[in-house]
Amino acid sequence: METTTLAAGCFWCVEAIFSSLKGVEKVVSGYAGGSVINPTYKEVCEGNTGHAEVCQITFDPKIINFSEILEVFWQTHDPTTKDRQGVDVGNQYRSAVFYHTNEQKQIAEELVNHLNSNNVFSNPIVTEISPIRNFSPAEDYHTQYFELNGENPYCQAVVKPKIEKFRKMFYNRLKS
Repeated sequence: METTTLAAGCFWCVEAIFSSLKGVEKVVSGYAGGSVINPTYKEVCEGNTGHAEVCQITFDPKIINFSEILEVFWQTHDPTTKDRQGVDVGNQYRSAVFYHTNEQKQIAEELVNHLNSNNVFSNPIVTEISPIRNFSPAEDYHTQYFELNGENPYCQAVVKPKIEKFRKMFYNRLKS
């Protein structure tokens, strides 16, 4: 198994997307990249911890490799906006790849260069690529949030459209 940690806005969206991919064994919502040990959701939302909302993803590289994980990552959020994803604004919503190995770092950097040089997005990618630092799991009520709270207005307005777009784009990579 291999592990990576990704930030792409609200972790409810990221968890719902990656949990449904073939080869992904576990997705843990949490916080990473900041200086505070074991921050709370409230502290992270205040924007003073340096942490991003993240999902730590454990996957089987024989079924889905790191490049494929990143393909889904870059296609399911806007990697060209700094500290923002849609209505969610602040450094806790930044786009980031918190790599666990030097190989992950190299792959992420090469893919960013490739995507930028081929103008895949209308603006340059601003995704942070940094070593994993100070990961801590989020509070239990964030686990499977979309699955358990899909009728929540935020979920209906923000999470559900992302999930629907993702399922159309990556239908052949979904768990049955």
